[in-house]
Amino acid sequence: MSILDPGFQALSPRLSPRPVPWVGALLGWAGPALLVILLWQSVMRSSLLGWSVGLAYIGYDTFLLLFTAVQLWPLRHAMRATPPPSADMPRARLGAIVAAHNEAQSLRITIDTLAAQDQAPDLIVLADDGSTDDSAQVLRDAYGLEPPAPGQMSASSPVLPSLRWLRLPHGGKARALNTAIPLLDTELLLTVDADTLLAPGALAAMRDAFAAEPQLVAATGVLVPICGTRPTERLFQWFQRYEYVRNFLSRFAWMQQDGLLLISGAFAGFRRQAVITVGGFDADCMVEDYELIHRMHRHAHETGQDWRVRVIGRAIASTDAPASPMAFMRQRRRWFGGFLQTQHWNRDMVGNPAFGTLGTRMLVVKALDTAQPIFGLVAFGILVSLLVRGALPLAGAIVVVMLAKVVIDLTFHLWSIALYRRWTGQSDGLGIGRALIASFFEPFTFQLLRHAGACWGWIAFLSGGGSWGKQSRTALAGSAITLPGGVRTPETV
Repeated sequence: MSILDPGFQALSPRLSPRPVPWVGALLGWAGPALLVILLWQSVMRSSLLGWSVGLAYIGYDTFLLLFTAVQLWPLRHAMRATPPPSADMPRARLGAIVAAHNEAQSLRITIDTLAAQDQAPDLIVLADDGSTDDSAQVLRDAYGLEPPAPGQMSASSPVLPSLRWLRLPHGGKARALNTAIPLLDTELLLTVDADTLLAPGALAAMRDAFAAEPQLVAATGVLVPICGTRPTERLFQWFQRYEYVRNFLSRFAWMQQDGLLLISGAFAGFRRQAVITVGGFDADCMVEDYELIHRMHRHAHETGQDWRVRVIGRAIASTDAPASPMAFMRQRRRWFGGFLQTQHWNRDMVGNPAFGTLGTRMLVVKALDTAQPIFGLVAFGILVSLLVRGALPLAGAIVVVMLAKVVIDLTFHLWSIALYRRWTGQSDGLGIGRALIASFFEPFTFQLLRHAGACWGWIAFLSGGGSWGKQSRTALAGSAITLPGGVRTPETV
């Protein structure tokens, strides 16, 4: 029996469902019910109100932009860096877990970049999730590690004494992390994906944040997507770069409301005891990091503890992002399917004042978000059907509304980029000209692809499918590229 099991059995709403208040049930059906009503409008009306699905979609998205803008107001001035702990304060030990399955091409640069950090981890555990590629050869050649027995952890590397190899049967990322957590003897725990490279100073910023705030139990760094150097890869990196900027600013906004739920396990820090208390990661969830934060919030509210979750603006890392339409859609299928799983399991928290602003604001928004991609695709489909049928005056009115939304998005986007630069100190790849082009074309291209992946996530959720799956690395293999902070990948990894 693992030390994680008691906490997980007690707190997992999947294993121990809670009664769902009528407000939570009502909000859960609000999005689908509204969609049906507005679709009926499209059949009954030939005016702009016949495009009510699109008007609702645009109105909701604009409301979220306004909310985010208000919450971002403190970023108008450069954020002060977290003060480092005093020299006489004992430094909390930190252990990093790198979960990897068939990641031979990126293992060495990921581990070396992590070990080269200021205030590097005291312990690095490579949780090898049943790799069948050349990972063992990389670990032997680069770090002098011999394969331990299955289920066992190696002795320290003679080349990098902080590194150990935990060899496991293939069971998925969450199980690999859960096996490694009890083997650590550190106060702080860091999870780093095998395709994620920390920028200089990232780990020091993460450590300082935990040292400065004893109530902090979970924190995410800010991720920058990298895709490669080929034209298609650069295109996907371009769009995702701006998407990630918006997403992490949104996390800052919800942090201001004590409602941050999304911690990127690709680069996240935790107090190890807090993770043990709530039972570790759920191996049956498609997005185990997102689900874990729900349990942390649940436990804190139910026990009256002041646990806090943060996004650390100066903790920057680059992560290998999808660089083709199918790879991107598979990722978004898993992300959205896991979001739906977690929302369903925790529906007793939705609209529930017992969970503070998390329940009455953040989770209400998330309940509506479940239907947002469907609204977006249906609205676009109605527009296309009008054009095909030759209803040009109505289609033209819709296009005018859409262009007005593009202007709103662009205004917010340019302002938010300036805030992001102050907050993170990062400006690479965030030129104004590129932002203008991306803001104009995204609603008609990349956003539709994102919504399509989310609708695929609905299928994965309803069918019970989805997994960690095989990833194709395009940025950390092949031609050298320069990452934020001046880190440069080798020609071959």
